[in-house]
Amino acid sequence: MKNVPIIVLDFGSQYTQLIARRLRENGVYCEIVPYNEKIESIKEKKPKGIILSGGPASIYAKDAYKIDNVIFELNLPILGICYGMQLLTEHFGGKVVPSEHHEYGKASIEFDEIHGSISPIFKDIESGQIVWMSHGDRVEKLPDGFNKIAHSENSPYSAIANEDKKIYAVQFHPEVTHTQNGGIFLKNFAIDICGCINDWNMHNFAESEIEKIKEKAKDGEVLCGVSGGVDSTVVATLLHQAIGDRLVAVFVDNGLLRMNERKKVEAMFKKMGIKLISVDASDLFLSKLKNITDPEQKRKIIGETFIEVFDSEAKKHKNIKYLAQGTLYPDVIESVSVKGPSKTIKSHHNVGGLPDWMTFELIEPLRELFKDEVRRLGAELGIEHDFLWRHPFPGPGLAIRIMGEVNKNDLEILRKADVIMLDELKKSGYYEKTWQSFTVLLNVKSVGVMGDNRTYDNTVCVRVVEGVDGMTATFAHLPHELLEKISSRIINEVDGINRVVYDISSKPPATIEWE
Repeated sequence: MKNVPIIVLDFGSQYTQLIARRLRENGVYCEIVPYNEKIESIKEKKPKGIILSGGPASIYAKDAYKIDNVIFELNLPILGICYGMQLLTEHFGGKVVPSEHHEYGKASIEFDEIHGSISPIFKDIESGQIVWMSHGDRVEKLPDGFNKIAHSENSPYSAIANEDKKIYAVQFHPEVTHTQNGGIFLKNFAIDICGCINDWNMHNFAESEIEKIKEKAKDGEVLCGVSGGVDSTVVATLLHQAIGDRLVAVFVDNGLLRMNERKKVEAMFKKMGIKLISVDASDLFLSKLKNITDPEQKRKIIGETFIEVFDSEAKKHKNIKYLAQGTLYPDVIESVSVKGPSKTIKSHHNVGGLPDWMTFELIEPLRELFKDEVRRLGAELGIEHDFLWRHPFPGPGLAIRIMGEVNKNDLEILRKADVIMLDELKKSGYYEKTWQSFTVLLNVKSVGVMGDNRTYDNTVCVRVVEGVDGMTATFAHLPHELLEKISSRIINEVDGINRVVYDISSKPPATIEWE
């Protein structure tokens, strides 16, 4: 078994995978395992350090999650984050209580010196840093052998440490991008305190995944559903390099795509030398979505129909044994609890495994990656830059960007508005500067005036966000002149729309998509 420098025990935080991601950015390989992973399994990986993630529970609750205490006998450096801090505090004799002043969002922390110096875990970081808090509990009494190493206005013990045992605990989340220098903090723990070597990179990942695919799909063909998006295209390219012509790439036109998307996808795959089978299933999808208004139902219907279409296509080939998908980790942790006790936020059409009636196994080589990592992988595989930096497009397509029932007329209205928005965003240079952009048909009508006539038409919402990994995002501060141009063009060029609004909510608390 390959040695794993850092093991992350997952207690269900929505940010757990970000810990692994930040460590990978610093070249340190790590793995996430459930909080109740068997101690024998952990020992076999021969880690140099342990990280305890955050989570939705409280340590003083009846059903609080606990770890095998043998972990503390391994004499390894340990870092506890949020819930992990609570666990360490309780284990070593401290006390955690509900906080009178909850901290959710940004806070400033000040470092506290021990014997005239700050903790080595804060090396190359200045006091007064902004960090991301998300907690309703606080440490009231320090555990035995621990000292305070940082505090905030509402949290007297923002970070504590037992330097002799190399055990550290923080109330904030260093893994999220909102925390300044969070990556440096985790690097200090992994490299300086645990002694890890930063020798992991995307080239290694690509080679490893190609070998894994070769091993798993040593016989038979692999059916890969491609959408023209970055994720599925990277998966198809990875598969093509691993198994060549045994890849059966299928593009399904579900009728929920952007303007001219099918033609663009077919041309792109032809250029890459990958044979593509196109299936027009638009009528099937739209018929199943008729009278459906609930977002979760939409997603599930689309996911089930995708699988039905793939299965139907697979039956035309004699030797297909596997189905490959471009599932990413943000999809996984928003949909199902995979590693630890996380809470479901929304369903994703390509997450959760296969129904019992399907006869082939699942291959998901990107399941542990984030979007920007997928882009780096794509560059490693030789995919063109302009394509790799396309904005993400959801599997359910425009169906989750139309509030309420999906129909051909509304789809056509939304496509026209969307093309205009993207055109202006690209002309302005803001497309390359932002993470994701799209329009939403609200199906909310309002009164307007065009010429001398009264109108009563639809409202379109423009959504443009900045982000790195899809786990957190802030709305893009676009120039008012650009927003005005987008609004003017949409209202003047798209029949049925007389009002345009701009979404200024961030993730969290909102999600990026509206449904």
